[in-house]
Amino acid sequence: MNIFSARTSSEDTRKSTADTVTDTSPTAAGSTSSTASSASSGATVVASSGADRGLTAPMSSNARSDNWPHVPAEPIAVIECDDVDIYYGEFRAVSAVTMAYGFNEITALIGPSGCGKSTVLRSLNRMNDLIPGARVTGTITYHGDDVYGPEVDPIEVRRRIGMVFQKPNPFPKSIYANVAYGPKVIGMPVDNMDDVVEEALTRAALWDEVKDKLKQSAYGLSGGQQQRLCIARTIAVKPEVILMDEPCSALDPIATQRIEDLMGELRQDYTIIIVTHNMQQAARVADRTAFFTARPSEDTGDRTGLLVEYDVTSKMFGNPSDKRTEDYISGRFG
Repeated sequence: MNIFSARTSSEDTRKSTADTVTDTSPTAAGSTSSTASSASSGATVVASSGADRGLTAPMSSNARSDNWPHVPAEPIAVIECDDVDIYYGEFRAVSAVTMAYGFNEITALIGPSGCGKSTVLRSLNRMNDLIPGARVTGTITYHGDDVYGPEVDPIEVRRRIGMVFQKPNPFPKSIYANVAYGPKVIGMPVDNMDDVVEEALTRAALWDEVKDKLKQSAYGLSGGQQQRLCIARTIAVKPEVILMDEPCSALDPIATQRIEDLMGELRQDYTIIIVTHNMQQAARVADRTAFFTARPSEDTGDRTGLLVEYDVTSKMFGNPSDKRTEDYISGRFG
């Protein structure tokens, strides 16, 4: 049965995947590096051993704990893209993306402006459906089920694969109503909404700051607090995956650190995929990093995004396999 139509919660799916991870042998998880090249895209997708990760990239205080399991040589896929092209009308914005996003990992998508990072991110939970003329070819699967299958409800996709946007976008409602909105709208069975709100705000590291003003307008919060409220609103409907499109770009350094630390905490229960222009942020928080660039058309000059390299973050920033990656990370272009 298709997972989007089955009567299983994201938590049930997550636990099932966690059991698979637990059953994975340590030997397999620490196996040697392997490299696969996509002929259609020219991308180098490299999987390194768990022992290689985290050795050179500085981390936020909560980004990784000492007892966090090694990243496996190959991602234990929650979402997979297979030869994905994304179009806006006749314009091909992204070409031939093949990659897997790992269970309870943070994956960063980096690259210059206009290379298709956000387009790829939005395709994972069908947010691009809301743009006239947008279409996807190839296959995007969530636990093996086609996200774009004809029987799949996009609303259910977005419940399981939540989104946090670049600019905090709280509703013109109270703090409490912002968090309760999602469960109410989708008809999520709830024994006590107060408990749902408290749990979501606690997990978003916001409860202690707002517990005495839940009925006040969310617009009264600072920018960093509003972004954490949007994260709480996302996790209130119990997704398994959280997509973040430059979630710190509008925040000051202190608020940015709070969000980064929060990502480190949330990755224990969620798969997180983040788009960022901040190289240091990717190095601090991500387990794996994918570098995209744009290739101009010889005929029209239109720029099409393509995946260049995908690897464990410490390898990407310490010894990338493609010179284009090295040039971008070192600041020679972009």
